[in-house]
Amino acid sequence: MHYWLVMPAAGIGRRFGAERPKQYAPLRGRTVIEWALAPFLRDARCAGVTVALAADDPYWREIAPPRVLTALGGTERSHSVRNALAALAPRAQAEDWVLVHDAARPCLPDADLERLIVELAGHPVGGLLATPAADTLKRADAAGCVTETVDRTGLWRALTPQMFRYGLLCAALDEAHAAGRTPTDEAQALEWLGKRPALVAASAANLKITRAADLTLAAALLEALA
Repeated sequence: MHYWLVMPAAGIGRRFGAERPKQYAPLRGRTVIEWALAPFLRDARCAGVTVALAADDPYWREIAPPRVLTALGGTERSHSVRNALAALAPRAQAEDWVLVHDAARPCLPDADLERLIVELAGHPVGGLLATPAADTLKRADAAGCVTETVDRTGLWRALTPQMFRYGLLCAALDEAHAAGRTPTDEAQALEWLGKRPALVAASAANLKITRAADLTLAAALLEALA
């Protein structure tokens, strides 16, 4: 079994509030994106990696790992993913698996990656890592006041990697974009095709860096995972 990795990394991270985009923030001697790539670069099943970058990205060349291809990022995450998939077209087959992972998720446990691949290897659609919603959920109005408490039964937090067949993922993103729709993750594009991606239970340690304060938690998690 082999798979391809696609990593959208063209965002500028407005909420992060730093000079560099969050994927290039320093974290325990590396950058966030280096940590995010690491589990796949050491996995013999990973046939190749493509990272989608902003056109004016000045930071990638400072840390670019060997054998990692790049593609031009798009205006939204889904466009970056589609561009990276297009870069794989000369090598990837329609039935090949593709994993899409956030550049700002540096703490993916090896056990979660293994569980995703093993549980979905024979699945007809594919799926994603996720965690059940544990907190009480509130819906707010424009003024930031609670309008209702949302029933969390059956609700999950979507994580990455997300794992789908190359041909099906390309078709799902193409159909969404042609209809003027922008999925917030790959699973949503598949849902719009009427597919039902599988949820694979994962660790909450797989956090996404959003604000500078998240780096402290990420550093502690990486130390615990070492």
